[in-house]
Amino acid sequence: MSTSPTPPRRSRLAIALAAALLMAGIGGWTHLQRASAADQPQAKAPPPVSVTLASVQERDLPQYLAGVGTVTANASVVVKTRIDGQLEKVGFQEGEDVKKGQLLAQIDARALQAQLAQAEAQRAKDSATLMNARLDLQRYTTLRSQDAATQQQLDTQKALVAQLEAAVKTDEAQVAYAKVQLSYTTINAPISGRVGARLVDPGNIVHATDANGLVVINQIDPITLVFTLPEEAVAGINRAQRAHQQPLQVSAYARDSQEVLATGKLVLLDNQINTTNGTVQLKARFDNPDHKLWPGQYVNARLQMRSHGNALTVPAAAIQRNQQGTYVYAIDQEDQARMQPVKVERIQDGIAVLAAGNAVQAGQRVVIDGQYKLKPGSRIVESKPQPAKAEANAEAKAKGNAK
Repeated sequence: MSTSPTPPRRSRLAIALAAALLMAGIGGWTHLQRASAADQPQAKAPPPVSVTLASVQERDLPQYLAGVGTVTANASVVVKTRIDGQLEKVGFQEGEDVKKGQLLAQIDARALQAQLAQAEAQRAKDSATLMNARLDLQRYTTLRSQDAATQQQLDTQKALVAQLEAAVKTDEAQVAYAKVQLSYTTINAPISGRVGARLVDPGNIVHATDANGLVVINQIDPITLVFTLPEEAVAGINRAQRAHQQPLQVSAYARDSQEVLATGKLVLLDNQINTTNGTVQLKARFDNPDHKLWPGQYVNARLQMRSHGNALTVPAAAIQRNQQGTYVYAIDQEDQARMQPVKVERIQDGIAVLAAGNAVQAGQRVVIDGQYKLKPGSRIVESKPQPAKAEANAEAKAKGNAK
């Protein structure tokens, strides 16, 4: 009689069969995945970013502070009359240069000449009376010594002489005053300079209280420039002034170009800071024989702090800013970009001067164009379009200013 498998044995067979089928399925799925991955192309690395590079350079640059200012006359005088009268003539042409003491205008002097003659006549009259009183005093003195006159008569005569002496002094003061008033009829130039438009024509009655005057004289050689700098510059300017034996040099540049109009000296650092806008006012004086500077002209001013100084520089286009401050994209030996924080001391002529203590070194490459496409770790490839020419121009310009 045959025996059949027991139920537990059948269960073990079923479980083993299911496990074998599961392993076979997993192996087939893994094989299909590998085959599919082999058929697909591998992911490519991002292409390098095309950028323009420049090198960090050590340069010998003059240090200066830049501001904007207004040209003003070195001296400006509104020529006015000091007496009332009729303007007879003017002795100048509008817009010409005049010398100190030159005749500018003549006022009718006849009335004042008559007053002078009257004062002189009164002085002559009182002088004659005084002379006679002094003779009488001598007589009374002699008579008194002979006891032929009283002491009262002698004292009265002395008082009369003193009174007449005072009258003569008054007459002399009147004569001097009349001469001064008469001198006011001739108006001479108080300073050398250039006259403007004639404000009163001959034939008009002029008054000492007239607000506009006869003409305005502006001294334009030498001429001055008034400009402002931030209040933070005051300490550095004071240090530079103490370090130099001569006044600091100031250059005036045309607003629409880099033409140097004049070079002069700093004559004033104002004694207070304008609290409204946080600036300090400065004044420079220039020789202006060619009249390149003109009152009211707006110019760029550069105050030279020291003659020269070695410093690490990069083109200003390399400087980037974020919330942490300023930085540059520096390129390492593997042509990868990294953010390098830097501290900028100043920017002049398109060149950024780096403060001492920065981690960058001379000869290191930095990105000056294409930064917006970069991120830390990006690979780069250098392109050399026309900006390289602009960099060369900036270097030549900086070298020219350093001379």
